[in-house]
Amino acid sequence: MKALDSLTAGGTALERPLDIIVRASTEDDVPAMLAIYAHHIQRGLGEMDVEPLNGEDIKRRRKNMLKHRLPHLVAEYLGAVIGYAYAVPFRKRPAYRYTVKHSIYVHPDHLNAGVGRRLLPVLIDACSAAGCRQMIAYIDTANVPSQRLHQTFGFEHAGLLKAVGFKYGRWTDSMLMQRALGPGAASPPDDDNGTLKLKIDRKHR
Repeated sequence: MKALDSLTAGGTALERPLDIIVRASTEDDVPAMLAIYAHHIQRGLGEMDVEPLNGEDIKRRRKNMLKHRLPHLVAEYLGAVIGYAYAVPFRKRPAYRYTVKHSIYVHPDHLNAGVGRRLLPVLIDACSAAGCRQMIAYIDTANVPSQRLHQTFGFEHAGLLKAVGFKYGRWTDSMLMQRALGPGAASPPDDDNGTLKLKIDRKHR
């Protein structure tokens, strides 16, 4: 299945309040992604980096994800990148190679506009097409909209990590959410060498 085709056919996306294009990212998108990331790290509910990222950091991270054949996507509206999403290996050891964790960042001017609802199902489909079997999300317990978004797309509460972060003068809890991909744990992986294979269209409305 083409991962980016599932939405037009009324697949997993609930609404399309904006005419958003979801596509694979390119290096030309790095400045826009950097600006979005910087906003959320400084003011949002995501992780907090001690040192600010620069463009080369994002380029390196993006190339590393693509090396693992994992999706790195952007949401584009009227020619501008208004959000991005990606998946990374859950853990480095080979035994965990069929599990990924993911992140989604949305431009502050487009929050609550359905951007996450466009990105997340494409990310799910792309990871499933790559042979992944489980998807993990770590969500700040204060980020209720993100929790609801993930519940909408089949994620279930899998645990609570108490006081694991300290930012903005307070301890923060992280909720662990999880959903199965493809057959999940119902069958063993069907590849011979554990290499995940990803096929994703360059662009799709």
